[in-house]
Amino acid sequence: MKLLLHICCGPCALYPLKELLSRKFDKITGFFYNPNIHPPSEYKSRRDALSEASSKIGFEVIIPDYKMEEYFRYVLSKEDSPERCSLCWKLRLSETANFAKNNGFDAFTTTLLISPYQNHEKIKKIGEEIDGKMGVQFYYQDFRPGFKDGQDQAKKENLYRQKYCGCVFSELERVKIK
Repeated sequence: MKLLLHICCGPCALYPLKELLSRKFDKITGFFYNPNIHPPSEYKSRRDALSEASSKIGFEVIIPDYKMEEYFRYVLSKEDSPERCSLCWKLRLSETANFAKNNGFDAFTTTLLISPYQNHEKIKKIGEEIDGKMGVQFYYQDFRPGFKDGQDQAKKENLYRQKYCGCVFSELERVKIK
């Protein structure tokens, strides 16, 4: 089975890759599609950390063009709403599934399933809905038990680790500027 792994960042990819490689997929390819990350300097830091991790581990990562305007168009008028995150996950997972379907992958999954800070059940549901609509299998695995291990490995390897999900709205909530 060929699996396309949506990757939100290098540190969050470490444990899922280890787990998925132990499952003996024929091929696992990373897909770094994250137009939600803002500012562009943050996107570059995360992209570069992922490139560094992929070189060390030895796996291929596809990095489409950075188009943050897609994210802003998609979440327009929902920036203060809990819907914003769901829309963001749907945008990124839909693009991943579309790429998987058009490039001969059997299934797709996401490193978003490692975060204890995200709505895990909602991400799973979105993946399953996309599976039903697009005809490419959503591979579900709860990676949260390895979150701390992945973060510890990232620290040990001195990989860039961010403090927020990536979107400008999340960063504003985190720093609470008034």
